[in-house]
Amino acid sequence: MSTATPFTHLKAWLNGADADSLLRQLEARSDWTQGSVRMFGRTVPEPRLSIFEGDPGVSYCYAQRRLQGQGWTAELAQLRDRFQRELGIASNSLLMNLYRNGRDSMGWHRDNEPELGPDPKVVSLSLGAARDFDLRCDADGRVQRLYLEHGDLLIMGSESQTKWMHCLPKRLKVDDLRINLTFRQVLS
Repeated sequence: MSTATPFTHLKAWLNGADADSLLRQLEARSDWTQGSVRMFGRTVPEPRLSIFEGDPGVSYCYAQRRLQGQGWTAELAQLRDRFQRELGIASNSLLMNLYRNGRDSMGWHRDNEPELGPDPKVVSLSLGAARDFDLRCDADGRVQRLYLEHGDLLIMGSESQTKWMHCLPKRLKVDDLRINLTFRQVLS
């Protein structure tokens, strides 16, 4: 059995000074919002805050929330363009999640919304507190754990959303915030 995964973890892809600067800029934004999700028949607040950016007209829907692209801030457009240039991965949308501490989390899921196409790729940049990121293979149920640190990049490649699930588990001993940027290509 192969142990290869469709995930590429690039440690310290964004250098410390650039990661620090971007973290400070994003943390200071006033447009962080807390969505809600339906679980077990009731609506509850999401255990994180989020912001969506994207090309004007781009529409992305997850957890029964429709998000509309209104354009990009300069620093995030530069980052998106760098992914295209260096990694050859296009994106026209960005979902940012702010985890206030280790009590904030993301449950098991896949980024497989219809507007992402049949085999979406996601580029994920971690800023702030280091956190575990778990991957679970559909074929055999095995779980792999990545430790994503400040400035790390995770490329979720082909089959990452069709044959694997992922989550960011709670870590009650983590007191610092983490911001995660997830770049996607929404199809028309």
